[in-house]
Amino acid sequence: MTESVLRILMIAPTPYFADRGCHVRIYEEARALTKLGHEVCIVTYHLGRDMPGVRVVRIPHVPWYGKLEAGPSWHKPYLDILLLWKSFTEARSFRPHLIHAHLHEGALIGSVLKRVLHIPLLFDYQGSLSGESLNHGFFSATSFLVKVFKQLERFIDRRADFIITSSEKGRQELLCDWGIMPEKVTNLIDGVDTEIFRPHSNREARRELGIPDDVKLVVYLGLFNRYQGLDLFLDAIALVKGQAPHVRFLLMGFPDKEYHKKAVDMGIDDIITFTGRVSYDRAAFFLSAGDLAVSPKLAQTEANGKLFNYMACGLPTIVFENNINREILGDDGIYVEHGDTASLADAIVSTVHNSDLMISFSRQLRERAIRLHSWNARSKQLVAVYRTLLA
Repeated sequence: MTESVLRILMIAPTPYFADRGCHVRIYEEARALTKLGHEVCIVTYHLGRDMPGVRVVRIPHVPWYGKLEAGPSWHKPYLDILLLWKSFTEARSFRPHLIHAHLHEGALIGSVLKRVLHIPLLFDYQGSLSGESLNHGFFSATSFLVKVFKQLERFIDRRADFIITSSEKGRQELLCDWGIMPEKVTNLIDGVDTEIFRPHSNREARRELGIPDDVKLVVYLGLFNRYQGLDLFLDAIALVKGQAPHVRFLLMGFPDKEYHKKAVDMGIDDIITFTGRVSYDRAAFFLSAGDLAVSPKLAQTEANGKLFNYMACGLPTIVFENNINREILGDDGIYVEHGDTASLADAIVSTVHNSDLMISFSRQLRERAIRLHSWNARSKQLVAVYRTLLA
């Protein structure tokens, strides 16, 4: 295909936009493509809010469904039928060159549309369907649903004409666990808009949050659930309180009610500020209040998008040792043993006491974000994939 303007129909079976990792990838891909002059239309659920610069089309309002959090739901089948119909009707007027489907449900919808519309299907793979269902506690490892979901996952993976993954681990999973041919998969990890996510005034952010200037502040931004490591993180905070009482924590995200109560029960709520949901356009400002960032994510079958925002804001970052975190942070991350609460607490205490180390990591991470992880570069890679697929 010649170097012409592309029309891309993005299918997003999720309450877009709800200020979480998957949605940030969808938005930043679409916005970066739009900046290059291409036309993008996102078809999504009735929930969420529209973001500037990208066209969004929604299914009809379903008044009894209001779940914004990540994870599977038994309501999704009928929502996805509505999404299939809305995508088809939109495609008839939009006349896309190709379908860019997010998540497995989106790829399943896309597999139907590609046959009707006779256009290629790109699947944006962000983790295993069955693996994530287990992580979210949707069913147990011994349930018969495991086999059902794995068969469904295998079927969906093979319907796509091409797959991009948000991590090298995801690519290897598709090759080794699901039998996808290497020529059908490439790795396009998440990126970050380094103009939006940049260091802001530390003092201004703290003033707005009511946090003193003279404390060391550790920040977290993301979903609140077990597989993101929040339970373990609270246990680590309790250990830090005993070793370094001058350290404070800023926990940003949702749903936080359960974790706020747990912090009270553990006697650590006095050193934690909970903000609830933080909008995308305010995230960088509040992150800049911190001296150090933590991502205690336990799930190893999906990407870790918050790390890109941390590094673009110049925040030294502590993570668990795994391939996905290494792929993003390289040698500029602070790594601890996976799932080890004591190691996490020790790393927090030792790092906040080493100002020279934090200054060095801050500079290196900001430079790494600009050099390697800008969406300006990612979007050109994505367009190259589109054109190869269309050719």
